[in-house]
Amino acid sequence: MLRHIRLASDAADGAQGGSGALADEALEYIDSLYGAAMRLTRNPADAEDLVQETYVKAFRFAEQFKPGTHLKAWLHTILHNTFLNMRRRATRDPVDVDSERVDNAPARDSDEPSPEELLMRAALGADLQAAIDALPDAFRQAVWLRDVEEFSYREIAEILHVAAGTVMSRISRGRRMLYRHLTEPQAGGPGLRIVGGGAVER
Repeated sequence: MLRHIRLASDAADGAQGGSGALADEALEYIDSLYGAAMRLTRNPADAEDLVQETYVKAFRFAEQFKPGTHLKAWLHTILHNTFLNMRRRATRDPVDVDSERVDNAPARDSDEPSPEELLMRAALGADLQAAIDALPDAFRQAVWLRDVEEFSYREIAEILHVAAGTVMSRISRGRRMLYRHLTEPQAGGPGLRIVGGGAVER
């Protein structure tokens, strides 16, 4: 994935006569973008495609970025817009797709996680990872952007194209869902207890 992104960066740099500095800084956020893409697509291959398309668009329209503003937030805005466009195109596809079944489908067919997934799961912890993945889309995106990526409410509102009040409501409700998931007994096992540093234990 990184090789294709660098090729897109080099092509854009040559066409625009010097966006190399922006590209170098943008590539620092590839893990952040991949994590967000996984939350959106729930599929490693689709997540990689989404990240690549995000960078292609960012490099192609680099002149639209305003120096001094938050590059990471700009990239996440492009990623979410690209995802929404891809989903709209999918809904126009003549193939009959049950969106609810797709949303609830496992993240991958293979049991072997990618290196990026291993990194994200190690950072978050298995129980918290599962709890975040179980959230409905709107709440999952808002909680991820706030509590993992640490964007401000205003930045999240701009990324998701919703009002700041809506962002705050989604984060509040999403956190309550996470808390219930992590503390209430689940079928087939005991409940989880939140301990220091946000970790959880059985």
